[in-house]
Amino acid sequence: MSLRLVLLGPPGAGKGTLAAVLNKELGLGSVSTGELFRNEIRRRTTLGRQVTRYVSSGRLVPDELVVKVMARRLSRRRVGRGVVLDGFPRTVGQARGLDAFLKARATPLHAALYLDCPIALLISRLSGRRVCQRCGRNYHTRTMRPKRAGLCDACGGPLIMRKDDQAKTVAKRLEIDRAKAKPLLEFYRQRHVLYRLDGRGGIVQVFQRLRRLLNHEGWLKNSGR
Repeated sequence: MSLRLVLLGPPGAGKGTLAAVLNKELGLGSVSTGELFRNEIRRRTTLGRQVTRYVSSGRLVPDELVVKVMARRLSRRRVGRGVVLDGFPRTVGQARGLDAFLKARATPLHAALYLDCPIALLISRLSGRRVCQRCGRNYHTRTMRPKRAGLCDACGGPLIMRKDDQAKTVAKRLEIDRAKAKPLLEFYRQRHVLYRLDGRGGIVQVFQRLRRLLNHEGWLKNSGR
């Protein structure tokens, strides 16, 4: 049996990092919406051109189109030990589309994992980001420091804090995100597949918590791990 997991949580919760660890440690393929959009746009596919029309005009990509892009990717990939979806679904409409896609293939979702973090921790993580004004390389004041304070390792350019990463702006973003997430979490709660995972601490601690959950549910044993 292959695992099918969805990673949910606010910005800064560590979804992308956890997805990478799941790939390395458990062999789960990671699929992100952003990666799929960029790939379709780069290849200039029909779906890519449709996505471009929305993105270039600053509009949200409709749920139906997002589901089509994701379904195309999942249909092509070899599932292997399983797949973890990062950044998808974001809405109830997308969740319904994913649910229909998986049910049509008799491969229902095992779990929607919500990485739960205190607001103060999320603000600390997000407001610590710095970007090189010259080349755009990213750093973090705690977890990814440059060799020389305030200067980019790659080009020597000055590191700045983007307006979006200022504490007040981050707090507002998190407030909006939490409100938007409620219907999606309720969708998965009603289907008895929603699991909350403590996102505090380092990635090793978070992964250990997740591994205990997967073992408790018997999913790792059934998947050969």
